[in-house]
Amino acid sequence: MQARDILSALRDGQPLPEGALHWFAAGLADGRVSDAQAGAFAMAVVLRGLGPEGRRQLTLAMRDSGDVLRWSGTRPVIDKHSTGGVGDCVSLVLAPALAACGAWVPMISGRGLGHTGGTLDKLEAIPGFQTALSETRLRAVVAEAGCAIVAASDRVAPADRRLYAVRDVTSTVASIDLITASILSKKLAAGLQGLVLDVKIGSGAFMQTMGDARALAQALVQTATEAGCPTAALITDMNQPLADDLGNALEVAAAMRVLCGTDRGRLYSLCCDLGAIALEQAGLVQGVEAAHATLARAIDSGAAAEHFSRMVAAQGGPVGFAETWARHLPEAPVIAELPSPATGYVQAIDGRALGACVVALGGGRLVESDLVDPAVGLGAVVSLGQWVERGQPLLRVHATRVAAAEQALADLPAAFCIGDAPPELPPLVHERLGA
Repeated sequence: MQARDILSALRDGQPLPEGALHWFAAGLADGRVSDAQAGAFAMAVVLRGLGPEGRRQLTLAMRDSGDVLRWSGTRPVIDKHSTGGVGDCVSLVLAPALAACGAWVPMISGRGLGHTGGTLDKLEAIPGFQTALSETRLRAVVAEAGCAIVAASDRVAPADRRLYAVRDVTSTVASIDLITASILSKKLAAGLQGLVLDVKIGSGAFMQTMGDARALAQALVQTATEAGCPTAALITDMNQPLADDLGNALEVAAAMRVLCGTDRGRLYSLCCDLGAIALEQAGLVQGVEAAHATLARAIDSGAAAEHFSRMVAAQGGPVGFAETWARHLPEAPVIAELPSPATGYVQAIDGRALGACVVALGGGRLVESDLVDPAVGLGAVVSLGQWVERGQPLLRVHATRVAAAEQALADLPAAFCIGDAPPELPPLVHERLGA
């Protein structure tokens, strides 16, 4: 088998030879496939598509291009994945909450992408926290804390790492087939027995329409389920930040307020909704209402916070983090308020613009080599439907330099629409797909 024969078949819309996608994924991993061939493959998939069966085969092929974890024991192994948004720090709350309910959660996470934050970047705002763990250490942390949140090692889905780098520079990211295979190859390589997906829609999400979000959710659920991992998805709203704070250290603080019982807003609600599905899937609780109550108790009782503390310590961070988190997180030296230009209701929030502002402040990357400043971001962001007086702060800018704060204050007013009438508030959860 040769790469050019596979590419010719894809280009012409012809059926692929048996085993072709497994051969191509293996070639991506071991170097037999060149960058030019990888780019041609990605473009052919964008233009022609693979269909459900081809999508499943590519996902499994990329999963099998590296190590696949196997778990022994009586605890179900489950996980969650989000398609990305602003103020989305669900993983920091949900992983330890599921662990407190009796699951093992080996969560392979990523870094910030575009205007959205990355779970690994957030956790690395905690002094000493290590996200690069060997398989042996990953297993030890999961056994100790019930959960671990780590980066994919070089041995996990190496075909995806290679193809993703090519997609990023060839304008071939926006393909449901490639997105599905990229997400699920890493998740399935973790040896999961259940997966819950959070597919975002709205101004702060990658998917802007319900049709696009539903198509992606259906592809993810179908592919993962057919690969042997029971999966369900929620399509959730991202027309405003999920947490009131955006930025790495600020979102860790937002997660800790939920874990420590002082915040019961949208972030808490969505964690309970997603966690209930995962618990029911795993067979730990029967019935979605009972599962929801069980997950809420794990957070409200402080059990989830205790598991988070254990995970932080096991991954190199401070001991007893749940009790001392406020003293450990970095703080920006410059804080400035953005005044409302008018009196009225907050009718719309441009989440993408808020996320881009965090990146511009240094809280994300414009190029892969950029260093992230964990302290910067946007805090105390107002909510949709909130009544504000002229001059009242819409948010606080946390910056390293005065000039950066001033630039943010100049750019941000366009991200808010203030009007006389209250808006119709979207539901937090739009739809559920899968069992």
